[in-house]
Amino acid sequence: MIYPKSFEEKTGFDRIRSMLKEYCINQLGRKQIDRMRFRTNFELILKLLNQTEDFRQIIISGEPFPQSNYYDPTELFKKIKPENTYIEPEELKELWLSLKTIDKIINYLRKTCKDGHPLYPNLFNLTEGINIDKEIFKRIENIIDEFGEIRDAASKKLKNIRNEKESSFKKAQQKIDLILKDVKKKGLISDDLELTIRNGRQVIPVPAIHKKLIRGFIHDSSATGQTVFIEPEEVFEINNNIRELELAEWQEIIDILTKLTDFLRPHFETLKKGYRLMGIVDSIRAKALLAVETGSMRPKLVPYPVLNWVKAIHPLLYISYKPQNKHVEPLNIYLDKNKRILIISGPNAGGKSVCLKTCGLVQYMLQCGMLVPMLDYSEAGIFKKIFIDIGDEQSLETDLSTYSSHLYNMKFFLKHANNKTLFLIDEFGSGTEPLIGGAIAESVLVKLNESNSLGIITTHYSNLKAMGGKIPGIISGSMLFDSKNMKPVYRLKTGVPGSSFAFEIAKSIGFPDDILNKAAELAGSEQINLDHQIQDLEFKKSELEEKEKQLRSAESFLNEMIDKYENLSGELQTKKNEIINEARREAKQILSTTNKMIERTIKEIRESNAEKEKTKHVRAQLEDYSKQFTQKLQEESPKKAIKKKPEYEKASNGISIKQGDYVRMKGQSTIGEVIEVSGNQGVILFGDIKIKAGLNKLEKMKVKKDKHVHTDTSGKVKYSFDINKKASEFSTDIDLRGKKVDEALTLLRRYIDDAILLGIGKIRILHGTGEGILREAINNYLMTLEEVENVKPEHPDRGGAGISKVYISKK
Repeated sequence: MIYPKSFEEKTGFDRIRSMLKEYCINQLGRKQIDRMRFRTNFELILKLLNQTEDFRQIIISGEPFPQSNYYDPTELFKKIKPENTYIEPEELKELWLSLKTIDKIINYLRKTCKDGHPLYPNLFNLTEGINIDKEIFKRIENIIDEFGEIRDAASKKLKNIRNEKESSFKKAQQKIDLILKDVKKKGLISDDLELTIRNGRQVIPVPAIHKKLIRGFIHDSSATGQTVFIEPEEVFEINNNIRELELAEWQEIIDILTKLTDFLRPHFETLKKGYRLMGIVDSIRAKALLAVETGSMRPKLVPYPVLNWVKAIHPLLYISYKPQNKHVEPLNIYLDKNKRILIISGPNAGGKSVCLKTCGLVQYMLQCGMLVPMLDYSEAGIFKKIFIDIGDEQSLETDLSTYSSHLYNMKFFLKHANNKTLFLIDEFGSGTEPLIGGAIAESVLVKLNESNSLGIITTHYSNLKAMGGKIPGIISGSMLFDSKNMKPVYRLKTGVPGSSFAFEIAKSIGFPDDILNKAAELAGSEQINLDHQIQDLEFKKSELEEKEKQLRSAESFLNEMIDKYENLSGELQTKKNEIINEARREAKQILSTTNKMIERTIKEIRESNAEKEKTKHVRAQLEDYSKQFTQKLQEESPKKAIKKKPEYEKASNGISIKQGDYVRMKGQSTIGEVIEVSGNQGVILFGDIKIKAGLNKLEKMKVKKDKHVHTDTSGKVKYSFDINKKASEFSTDIDLRGKKVDEALTLLRRYIDDAILLGIGKIRILHGTGEGILREAINNYLMTLEEVENVKPEHPDRGGAGISKVYISKK
């Protein structure tokens, strides 16, 4: 139950509905949006939310979804339902194209993961039992071509008629062309005159004075009567025959279309299911697009009444502020069966009514199956009834004053409220004498509390503020006000009532001091000062809590970094020890082998009594061993040594490129060697990869002097990466959602380096929306890179603020 009837207008949901209809592609989707209503069934609401969340993921992924040739065939089906009716060619074209779109939608939603499960399970279920018979496509495509024109081969009879018509037309054209030349030759008409059309036939424009000289049928004359338009007698009969063939052609087309319509008629129910799917998907897409626009999420849905919202915002306010980059203060609110009613007080224009309308609109959106603008770990419950008393309902027709209308609403609330009701009342008790109005409001509030309803009210009345915390189930809340800077903070703080700050606001707008002083005397300065001190303390407490939260976050981040540093340091020390131990083992082995070789050599020399030939032979063996050992060191050292990349600079302009030169692709930094030149083409070796490119796309490079470049025995520079493999495996999208800030930045640094190396000009970073912490950290890092030219949010249709497009300079 929703109360009053003007609920949607009062909360702004009528504007939400209008926005959804604008997002729809065609009338089928708009009809579904018109049918959207407040639901109370938990399973149904959850299903609707899951469907929209699935489509939100499609949008965020950037994967194209079929969204052309949406068509509403409702009137067409009504028209061709009776026997002996037929579909017009243009209607057939619309039907054919839209059926192809439905088939694409079905195939898209039935896509599966590698494990065979549906990729979008909640949308997959919509396609159950819907299959467009392939014979329908075959029959239609046999009749019309890709432009929607009736094919000559649609029937044998139609083909014969068109062939005969074409032959007759050519014959008529030849005759009338000869006649035209003849009358021009005789000087009956000027040489610059040409054939024209009258009544669908070709005619010759002839001066009226010569009309008797040309035999034929006069179809028309000019406005002055000086020119007549004559169809020559020689082509008159041929044209009559063409007209008869045209009529026969159209009759045959009607027969063809009638037979096709008779074939389609038994399939109407299946086709209607397909078009219903198209409308439902269109409406879900619209809801998902609005969710992306407003940063809406799917909260944790529970089947009982509860509000446990974290950082909820008013979607219309967010959309209004977005172009101006203005901040919308989020709302944190908690109501359950123990803390049922929240009494919000605070300054005028401090956000009380916005808070109230946010709760009404967001809860209504949720129970209409829409994603809502709050964090996804928020908990949202289901209410059977939502009642609001917002704004002025006075009416001359029903003789209702402002206060009478409020009383009428309260009467309805008291009669119908129960433990599954959410009520929202703005400026509770206002509109009449404050003492009496406050007393009545207090009595009503006690009764509503006894009904176990959940509710939020706003008020300036002290007696209502005092109820918070004193009566079980009722809590106080205030909209914070910065009394130092004299401006509202628009932040809700539960636990304490708020001040109206009437004196401060009056003073800030230049209200006369003498009047304010007199008012302070009447109100009592002690009460005013106490009220202000409580508010100031609450505001400062809120600021301290926020700073404490930031410090805890920073401390957690710092501890995490310290742990990672210590782990990395330990790993490096371990690796260092392993390398040193390995080197010692190798050194011992080498020393042992060398000593043995030397001892054996000395022993052999001694045993041979320093015989010349034997000594020479033994020395040769020792030298050979020395060479083998040296060669082994040379082979192994490049594998263990850290290779230093050579430094290059651009060679002078005008120098031709030849085999053996070092070059780079224009706009790139990777250096390669030219191994072949043929005409204006060259083959360049980048590491182990050969690439063919035009010489005009290359820049000749030379090694900077006094720089040591590690080369192999052939002089070729060695690189430790496979550029072709990197290029083939590189994706222009990187998904950092769910990553911690430091982890995400580490991955992003490597990704950006690869993008720059490969000369990629544009990439997309998927970071999600959430609280915006990861997005801000990523954007701050990107702004430090010289290579990054620009960073923009993705289009709302393809992910919006949840995706950043990064443009990288190729210079």
